Amino acid sequence: MPYFDAASAAPLHPVARQALLAALDEGWADPARLYREGRRARLLLDAAREAAADAVGCRPDELVFTSSGTTAVHTGVAGALSGRRRVGRHLAVSAVEHSSVLHAAAAHEAAGGTVTEVPVGRSGAVDPEAYAGALREGTALACLQSANHEVGTEQPVAEVAALCAEAGVPLLVDAAQSLGWGPVAGGWSLLTASAHKWGGPAGVGLLAVRKGVRFAPQGPAGERESGRAPGFENLPAIVAAAASLRAVRDEAAAEAVRLRALVDRIRTAVAGRVGDVEVVGDPERRLPHLVTFSCLYVDGETLLHELDRHGFSVSSGSSCTSSTLEPSHVLRAMGVLSEGNVRVSLPMGTAEADVDRFLEVVPGVVAEVRERLGAPVPAPPSPAPARSLVVDALGRRCPIPVIELAKVIGEVPVGATVTVLADDEAARLDIPAWCEMREQEYVGEEPADRGSAYVVRRLS
Repeated sequence: MPYFDAASAAPLHPVARQALLAALDEGWADPARLYREGRRARLLLDAAREAAADAVGCRPDELVFTSSGTTAVHTGVAGALSGRRRVGRHLAVSAVEHSSVLHAAAAHEAAGGTVTEVPVGRSGAVDPEAYAGALREGTALACLQSANHEVGTEQPVAEVAALCAEAGVPLLVDAAQSLGWGPVAGGWSLLTASAHKWGGPAGVGLLAVRKGVRFAPQGPAGERESGRAPGFENLPAIVAAAASLRAVRDEAAAEAVRLRALVDRIRTAVAGRVGDVEVVGDPERRLPHLVTFSCLYVDGETLLHELDRHGFSVSSGSSCTSSTLEPSHVLRAMGVLSEGNVRVSLPMGTAEADVDRFLEVVPGVVAEVRERLGAPVPAPPSPAPARSLVVDALGRRCPIPVIELAKVIGEVPVGATVTVLADDEAARLDIPAWCEMREQEYVGEEPADRGSAYVVRRLS
């Protein structure tokens, strides 16, 4: 049964399973003790911290492990606000943050603080200048996710971090959705993440606090994890989380290219085969594995049940699939259609055949649900050119990769891309040269399985 909900929880990575089982045997003792078993546990904990810090891009002594990503967020927000309470009690967040951030903001407001929610555009991204406008005298902390958990849109973290630095405000980045794909760029001050989002075990979060950031942990003091995460460390889970983070990072470059092509196929096919549908989120600046679309005249809960009956596990931000009966705050902030919403987030290793079968099933399922509800029959969608194409020229020598590129460049609209997969070294020279001759944009080369992916954008 294809599982397409990695944004909620990715399947446990094989490396995580192996590390977890090994650490259950070797890492059961108290790492704070000086006897042999304690020293062995301390070595495992230190190694996990170093591996996780390397992936985050911080010093090991800046990172602590928490009991969840939500705990990391709540600890980070509360500690930063308390550490800077003399500056003021104002908190700035984007309107599309994860609920853990918004809940922390609500608690701060209930305790007498003030909160500004920075709006987003229709793509789901904040405007950096608008975010800067929310910073004022007395702003103690700003929060901005690295990429959205519902629609996949990447946020301009580096730009916002620079503006926060100019204003003297630390920036907390929730990197739960993106950390498995790569480090977060920019001068962030605090960062949080959750292991089960990248294929680690549930119950492990990361909190990084840069040196120099004023931070005062809240609640009863603890001796462990620099006093920022009280309680005995779940060492086997921590070891598995760090090992799997390193493993997925090693696979991320190649899988990002492959999954982005599959998601592009979903974006194009759904828009072309299902009438009255809106594909939401930024089409370019987005996570490689996630796509969200909303269908008019569809009961979202029924749609998800029908897809499950056909063997596909997907999720939704639709109001009719939530216990609150309110639409997703993300979709509402974006001003996009929320009914009949489907989020597809592909785990690493997703088979192309499973995506093809999903695209065969979706149009019929949507039509069936609409008929059941007595909805009007939508006009067939106008055929639209593909937003992007992938040409598989692996194992074929030049000039064949260039010939295949030339054949399909006219099938995508101006501004869209063609990705050529090739393992012939001559393609590294020939494809950029063809772009120069034909006045097309050579975007660059990315690693791919058994070769390279050469990305070309159509200009004319």
